Amino acid sequence: MKGSPTRPRAVEWGTFRTSPREAHADRLWRLHEGLSEVLARHRIEHGAVESFFVHPASTSSMGVAEARGALLAALARHAVPVVEYSPSAIKQAVTGDGRADKDGVRTMVERLCGAKVKSSHAADALAVAICHLGTAPLARAIRRAQ
Repeated sequence: MKGSPTRPRAVEWGTFRTSPREAHADRLWRLHEGLSEVLARHRIEHGAVESFFVHPASTSSMGVAEARGALLAALARHAVPVVEYSPSAIKQAVTGDGRADKDGVRTMVERLCGAKVKSSHAADALAVAICHLGTAPLARAIRRAQ
């Protein structure tokens, strides 16, 4: 993602697909390698991720945590510093409402980026990037002032 929070430009987006028929470790490795390939194609200065939240009724939290770990490992392997944002901070940054639903986030991501985003996962990832575009400069200024 390049640009500003009001005029973001998505350079590349998508999702990594794996098959449930693959061994679990192989699926995690494919996620790691998929992100590593993207990192090799682009000069990435920062990584931004949604902080991990476990909903009490979630049955997939372990799998999400493991996939997240595979992606964080790829970022670390490429020496990309990572910042985490809460789901409500991301929604607030993109829609102006910290409790926005997935459709609202996706709609705003598409409007801001000027692109059709087919996957809700890809829209979520772009929303994190947009949040980081708006938040990172302020965080750097605060660190310098301290």
